Amino acid sequence: MKSKTRVVEKKYLVPFILITSLFALWGFANDITNPMVAAFKTLMEISNFKASLIQFAFYGGYATMAIPAALFIQKYSYKKGILLGLALYATGALLLWPAAQYQIFAFFLASLYILTFGLAFLETTANPFILSLGAKETATQRLNLAQSFNPMGSLLGMFVASKVILATLESDKQRNAAGELIFSGLDEVTKAAIRTNDLMIIRNPYVALGLVVIIIAVVIAMVKMPQLVHSGKIDAKASFKRLIANSMYREGVIAQIFYVAAQIMCWTFIIHYAENLGINKSTAQNYNIVAMGIFLTSRFISTFLMRYINARKLLMIFAIGGMITISGTILIEGMLGLYCLIATSAFMSLMFPTIYGIALRDVGDDVTLGSAGLVMAIVGGALMPPIQGAIIDLGRVGFLPAVNFSFILPFISFCVIGLYGYRSYVGLKHQK
Repeated sequence: MKSKTRVVEKKYLVPFILITSLFALWGFANDITNPMVAAFKTLMEISNFKASLIQFAFYGGYATMAIPAALFIQKYSYKKGILLGLALYATGALLLWPAAQYQIFAFFLASLYILTFGLAFLETTANPFILSLGAKETATQRLNLAQSFNPMGSLLGMFVASKVILATLESDKQRNAAGELIFSGLDEVTKAAIRTNDLMIIRNPYVALGLVVIIIAVVIAMVKMPQLVHSGKIDAKASFKRLIANSMYREGVIAQIFYVAAQIMCWTFIIHYAENLGINKSTAQNYNIVAMGIFLTSRFISTFLMRYINARKLLMIFAIGGMITISGTILIEGMLGLYCLIATSAFMSLMFPTIYGIALRDVGDDVTLGSAGLVMAIVGGALMPPIQGAIIDLGRVGFLPAVNFSFILPFISFCVIGLYGYRSYVGLKHQK
């Protein structure tokens, strides 16, 4: 049945638009960073596992700061949480300037770690804020609408990564007649010069991003936001107990861990998959852009479908679709396997906001700390990519290239998500 309730009430339209802009802002940061795993592997002459520590640092920041962010927001306000998040975001981005000067991989990791402190504040704030801007029955649809702008920022981040960074890296242009990278075989003087040049190329977009974030922080500081935070005394211990006792919330956090892991793995290692087929990094990133375009289109389509199909049922259907396409990625060698990997993005599109909305539906005043738990679930993007990188380092696993086999991890993730969709849908039917 078509919903007659407004997704966004008129009185909340301006705050909705401003906060929705933040979704694009962290989407840009996420997807300019994912391709840097492959870039640092070549440039710093490190293994896939060590290069994947970029994802460990980037998404580990969410796990570190999500709970402190929730407590800060409950004590003060959504607006102050947003402003602190933007300040941390800008600080981390600007720190890439000295990181490039010193050419220390750990410095880059630390900068990205601080940057994601800011993203943890923004996501802990923005998601429940959007859910609260209107009727409860349209909350999941409203969050899906806001989240639809996240991949717009992601597309811009991917474009910058492809055309501004990867396409201009001298280290990736050092190839033999067979198209194989030979950067590690160059003399030390030449490598040092190329490394200095390429680290500056990587640095510049982040510094520009930091300046943009400062401008946005100034704009938001000048705008009045509705006060929607529960004003009662904070009892974090009791809140955590209630959340853990809520099975749909508890299982939602687990499902979110696996979803974020699947998303980051599919988008990070699409370059490695393509490189295994003889495609260079810049061209491989174009496939990532196509995947994000599919993701964005599917996000809008799935948001529309939720007017007619229950979100929990749709989550289960999309998880099954992801299992099918990722199976093709694992079992099919060649371009068809790559196309299956790209198609997987269509089925990932609704997962994050839908899991989020389902998990927080019945948590009441525990919504801020509940949101923090779901933001902490982004740690899945820190834990599983290094494992996938270690698998890829094996070269081959049985009759398959290791890069193909490594996508068994996203397959497992979709199984977990599908089970959550099924259990939440059956639970909803029992409530009626």
